[in-house]
Amino acid sequence: MSKLGLKVSNLSHFYGPKCALNNISFEVENGHFCALLGPNGAGKSTLYALLCRLFSAQDGEIAIDGLRLSENPRLALARMGIVFQHPTLDLDLTVRQNLNYFAGLHGISGKTARIAISEALHRLQMAEREHEKVRALNGGHRRRMEIARALIHKPSVLLLDEPTVGLDAQTRRQITEHVHDLASRDGLTVMWATHLVDEVWPDDRLLILHRGDIICDSVAKDISQKRSLAETFAELTESEGA
Repeated sequence: MSKLGLKVSNLSHFYGPKCALNNISFEVENGHFCALLGPNGAGKSTLYALLCRLFSAQDGEIAIDGLRLSENPRLALARMGIVFQHPTLDLDLTVRQNLNYFAGLHGISGKTARIAISEALHRLQMAEREHEKVRALNGGHRRRMEIARALIHKPSVLLLDEPTVGLDAQTRRQITEHVHDLASRDGLTVMWATHLVDEVWPDDRLLILHRGDIICDSVAKDISQKRSLAETFAELTESEGA
């Protein structure tokens, strides 16, 4: 049996009386791409905040690469790379300078940092832009750079929260392909949160989150059957909200 990259067990979270996540559980095996699909307000951002330990879990358990987040937070989080929805880059530094600063935050320096940065840039096809200032990059290249930054410390789990917001359709498709390659080729466990059905491939593991509940957990093509995923998703979320 494949080792689990990510395991969430009976996770709940409340904002006062409002339930943001309702006793959700799921597992993602190493080397798998898992799409987390949900409309705005479904609970995706809350789940990611708990996975990144921006919030502490009120109820339930999270394990990253076999390490319980509540028991070994530093070790568990070190196994994770994160790409947030909103960019967090210094526009006036070059690509390599940004990545070098981030490597330093992980305690990576000198030759080790140079090698790790070069490898991450090559994986995302960004090596030729390493000396350009981030301000000069288009939105797609900035996103690739943020993914490269998330890979510097060689995590086993990669979380991406709405990573293509504001990008055109072609750029979104290219970035989605790159991240799928990271799972299939490099063995990364990937969780990709989105509200856009066209970013989910037929063979992807798919979780549909709505109003704090996981209402579907299967392979995308099995969930949609003979219909389009867009039709299925709209029907499921509309009926759940009725």
